Amino acid sequence: MSTATPTIHLRAGRERSLLRRHPWVFSGAVDRVDGNPAPGATVLVRSSDRTPLGWAAFSPESQIRARMWTFDADQVVGDEFVAAAVTASAERRSLLLGDGRTDSARLVFSEADGVPGLVADRYGDTVVCQFTTAGADAWRDVLADAIAALPGVACVYERSDADVREREGLSARVGLLRGNEPSPDLVAHEDGFRFAVEVTGGHKTGFYLDQRDARRALTGVAAGRRVLNVFSYTGAFSVIAAGRGADSITSIDSSGPALATAARNGTLNGVDVGELMEADAFTALRGLRDRAKQYDLICLDPPKLANNDKQIEKASRAYKDLNLLAVKLLAPGGLLMTWSCSGAMTMDLFQKVVAGAALDAKRDVRIVGRLHQPSDHPVPLPFPEAEYLKGLILEAP
Repeated sequence: MSTATPTIHLRAGRERSLLRRHPWVFSGAVDRVDGNPAPGATVLVRSSDRTPLGWAAFSPESQIRARMWTFDADQVVGDEFVAAAVTASAERRSLLLGDGRTDSARLVFSEADGVPGLVADRYGDTVVCQFTTAGADAWRDVLADAIAALPGVACVYERSDADVREREGLSARVGLLRGNEPSPDLVAHEDGFRFAVEVTGGHKTGFYLDQRDARRALTGVAAGRRVLNVFSYTGAFSVIAAGRGADSITSIDSSGPALATAARNGTLNGVDVGELMEADAFTALRGLRDRAKQYDLICLDPPKLANNDKQIEKASRAYKDLNLLAVKLLAPGGLLMTWSCSGAMTMDLFQKVVAGAALDAKRDVRIVGRLHQPSDHPVPLPFPEAEYLKGLILEAP
């Protein structure tokens, strides 16, 4: 290999994680960088004894200094390699998209699918992308072309406006990448329901595909129950509860536009989504508690409360407060479906936090189910950080 090849040399002993095929190289593991690579450049990674460990995307502004493209040092990382990774990832979703239950799925899940920094979500003929790292940004055109070449894709739209881009030294980018403009009437079809996809102005890529399994779990328990949907966003849980015969539904979200979309989703599905409450969730829950309200099914799906380990303590207090209030609102025999989407919070810690909330509420609560991200959000065994969504189904006798 040429001595001109941009190269990261690791400190002694810091190659262990890469030998276990963990895809991140942190800044503290780097001894030196040869060749002055640009942001997003492909660099060779070597151990302290100069053993080549593979090729990575370089990110000089991030604590994650490099993300591995491949652990094969003989592999050529070029246009063909990058495009093939996208194609192979999309093909792995063919069974999910071919079973007739949904036309929407995450086609590419960043490092978990070998394309670090790219998230690509498909809704029918439209794919919405997020380029979150310098490496993905550098391959933007190749990645966009590969996605546009997938069968049936008519629109590739970019929503690279997540805060994480700032940590990579990147500015926000939003707009059409390939094909036609996205339809303002775009919907995701799932198990007989239709959900509006807010491509240009919604959260992330426009819809939360990662809660597909939870939505399916909800279908079997909603009938005849008084339902409270907290952090309801555009009301998918509320629509399903209404469609499956819930006795009453109350949805709480701080966003008026999101609640307007929830009402629209009710219309799309021919159901009444019930009361839509625009309010801070913490304040609203305390108000319901003070009024001695009770519910038979509560969905509690807050946004990410911890971006990193340093924020875990504060986030744990917030999760405990929310779950304490929710448990107090549960009627006897009621179910609480509660989640954390904070990758820094493990399932064990989340369970302990919720257990503490139940103890303070003086309720005997038991776990009757666990909830995880679905199959199109895979978790490689060497990369547990990919498992960010965790949830519990709790019953309060």
